[in-house]
Parts: sequence; structure tokens; C-alpha cells
Amino acid sequence: MSLWSLVVNASLVVQLVMISLLLASVVSWVMIIQRRNYLRRARRTLVEFEEKFWSGVDLSQLFRQVNAQPNPNSALENIFRAGIKEFTRLRQQSDADPDAVMDGVQRSMRVALAREEEKLETHLPFLATVGSTSPYIGLFGTVWGIMNSFRGLANVHQATLASVAPGISEALIATAIGLFAAIPAVIAYNRYSARVETLMNSYETFAEEFSSILHRRVYGSN
Repeated sequence: MSLWSLVVNASLVVQLVMISLLLASVVSWVMIIQRRNYLRRARRTLVEFEEKFWSGVDLSQLFRQVNAQPNPNSALENIFRAGIKEFTRLRQQSDADPDAVMDGVQRSMRVALAREEEKLETHLPFLATVGSTSPYIGLFGTVWGIMNSFRGLANVHQATLASVAPGISEALIATAIGLFAAIPAVIAYNRYSARVETLMNSYETFAEEFSSILHRRVYGSN
């Protein structure tokens, strides 16, 4: 008996479980590939902007450069732009207080950091959900299929292994599909969560260093 015949001959509930798990697996793989590409691009733009920022270029000149050729995929560029815009705006006020300037700059960069964290964590909750629930959904299909197999024994005068084996086999396929959907999702979630944490630490470190540079500027001129 082939695997396909077991799937086709399974009960409606077990088939629905299998289809839902297969759909979840396909969607999770699409998200896994999308997240991999996005996080690789995020790491590349991080290195590129750090090299540009620490090359000794004047901050005003760098600001003009990123405004002339903005890269919305560069998190550090977005954080830098948010901070320098707020810094420039507050410094242009005649009665600008240094503490108020730095509070505004740090608040603006915190908002930019929160946006970048939201971008990095996109789809991760779905992967976590698939990884944690798929085995239980598959187990539900297995329990339902085995229950139907034993109910069918009530109409059989002599129960043999051959009479229950197909029903149990088709039921166990649901658990196998559940594991097939869950394992890649769990691995990807753990791997990408670690990458997100590493990137966020780098973003926060940059924001603190940039804030220190602006702090020296605003207090040095007073």
C-alpha cells in the first residue's frame, strides 16, 4: 500500500489535518527563505554604513549623502537620519536647552530602533506558532484516525493486524506531517531570533555611540 493511497483513503478529518499542516509547512518555508534574505541584507547594510560612518566623514556631509541616496533597507542609516534630523531641528531653536536637545535625539532614535526591531521580527511569531502547534495538530489527526480504526473493529468478527494496520498507518502520517512542518520552523525561529538579537545589539550600540558624539557637540558648544 503506497503512501498516497493511505492519504487518499484517510478519513475527512485526518485529510483536513494533513492539508492544513502541508499549507502551514509551505507558508513557513516561504517565510524562512524571506527572513534569511532579509537578515543577510540587514547584516550587509550594517557593515557598509558602519564603515562609512567611522571613516572620518563629517556628519553633515554624511547626512547629505544619505538624503541624496537613501537606502530604506539600512537600519543604521534610518537611525542616523532620525537622530541627526532631530538634533538639527532642536539646535536651530534660539532657546535650545542641551538637555532637551539630547532627550529629543534619544527619543527619536528609540522610535527608529523600535521600527527596525519590528521589521527584523516580522514572520517570526508565525514560525514559532507553526513549530509549537504542528506536532499537536498532527497528533490530533493521529488520535482521530486510530479512534476510527478501532471503531471499525466493532464490525469485524475476527480482528487481525491486517485489518487495523491501514487505518493506523494513515493516522500516523498526520503526526509525520506535523513533525515535518514543525522541525524546520523551530530551527529557523531559534536561528533567526539569535540573529535578530545580535543585530539589535549592534543597532543599540551604534545609537549609544552616535548619541555620545552628539552629546559632545551640544555641550561642547555651550
